[in-house]
Amino acid sequence: MNIEKAKTEIKNTVKAYLMKDDEGAYVIPEIRQRPLLLIGPPGIGKTQIIEQVARECKIGLVSYTITHHTRQSAVGLPFIKEEEFEGEKYSVTEYTMSEIIASIYRKMRESGLKEGILFIDEINCVSETLAPTMLQFLQCKTFGNQKIPEGWLIVAAGNPPEYNKSVKEFDMVTLDRVRKLEVEAELDVWKKYARNQHVNSAILSYLELRPQNFYRVEADVDGMQFVTARGWEDLSNLIEAYNALGLSVDEEIIYEFLQHQDIAKDVSAYIDLYYKYKDDYGINDILEGNVTSDIYERLTRASFDERLSVVNLLNSALMVYFSKVALYHSVADEWFAFLKEFKAKRESADAGEKLYQTMLDEYVCNIESNRKAGFYTRSQEKIYRKIIELLKENAAADFETARTGFDKWCEELEKLEEKTGICLENAFDFMEAAFGNGQEMVIFVTELTINSESSVYLSENKCDRYMKYNEQLLIGTRKAQLLSMLEKDEIYETEHMRDF
Repeated sequence: MNIEKAKTEIKNTVKAYLMKDDEGAYVIPEIRQRPLLLIGPPGIGKTQIIEQVARECKIGLVSYTITHHTRQSAVGLPFIKEEEFEGEKYSVTEYTMSEIIASIYRKMRESGLKEGILFIDEINCVSETLAPTMLQFLQCKTFGNQKIPEGWLIVAAGNPPEYNKSVKEFDMVTLDRVRKLEVEAELDVWKKYARNQHVNSAILSYLELRPQNFYRVEADVDGMQFVTARGWEDLSNLIEAYNALGLSVDEEIIYEFLQHQDIAKDVSAYIDLYYKYKDDYGINDILEGNVTSDIYERLTRASFDERLSVVNLLNSALMVYFSKVALYHSVADEWFAFLKEFKAKRESADAGEKLYQTMLDEYVCNIESNRKAGFYTRSQEKIYRKIIELLKENAAADFETARTGFDKWCEELEKLEEKTGICLENAFDFMEAAFGNGQEMVIFVTELTINSESSVYLSENKCDRYMKYNEQLLIGTRKAQLLSMLEKDEIYETEHMRDF
């Protein structure tokens, strides 16, 4: 199965395992709650989906990479305890609490969450001394003589043996006590995640052209060469940081993330071209409605990969506006909810002059508690930091004064939505003049449809031409067919890149 289906199955399992009857007991008894075992290639996002599941289900998460542990840290240290049996005293070996078990109790204490997931990564790559402990863990849900607390599910992950020489196969006894989910890398699924994470547009554009290079593991005379989903995302983060610093990445840097010589070279050449297209075609000028005739003339002579790059650059530039609108909307929604509650409490007879500050302190405390519990993504944390900043800046004893800043924020939001709409119309003007109703328009409209931030904007702000093309074109299907044609197209060869 792909990683998206695996995530859905894990979420469903969490709901099922944590479901209780009328008396508060778990419907599926703990002994029948089989641990989940994810087996899949490295770097496809196994760890990240567990983080997402815990966050979306509002439960705790404790993660460990088990290869970093010794038997003592996993099981606990032995000590001698004296006990009496039938009138005789004996020295008995006991164990201190496992570091892993103790971490669960710490998480419960710090977050207030009584239920969660214990995630153990690389479980089938442990040392010989630790292997029996891991088998006992999966079979009995214990480390040494310490049980996993009730309400905590076990999810483990590992790599197939072809990817790691240290892998140890589980026996039938163990496999008969777990739910084994075999996961594979899939580009379309990863791209949904990548868009939400704002992965660098040059990388997404490259993978549109070279989907076969998304995940590669090859062994040759020089050793193992590989490219993983993790590598693409980590490279994206570096590119964004380098762009902000005015630095560029070269082939050697790219190879540090994509450890396949031919692919690293290909990506490096494409990224250089991609950013050259951004300057040559004046993408920001297009959004402002300033397009010169020579731009259209160049496009008539351009190869499909160049035209696709321009479309992706245009979408990427628009996404900056859509993302900002989304941020403003999220802040406005939170701010409105706070002010609504403030107004209601302010109108009550016992409301004090310090009501606003009291509510703000409670709000900040709640946000901090949720943050420590791991309930927020990075983008959500950004939203909450902003709303807390604004609430503090606009603190007031009366409602009318407190809402002044909110009214100004809404005015800015309206201006931003209007500006975004103008840029979108200018983008459609360009697309129609340059490509008409062709394949490039299919790709352009498809990206607007499947990106969450642009789709939300378009659902709330009418755009006739978007609706027109969205209805006329077979979204997704035609795009996939068009991009598959690139496999037979020789326009994007290394020689072409070298001539540049």
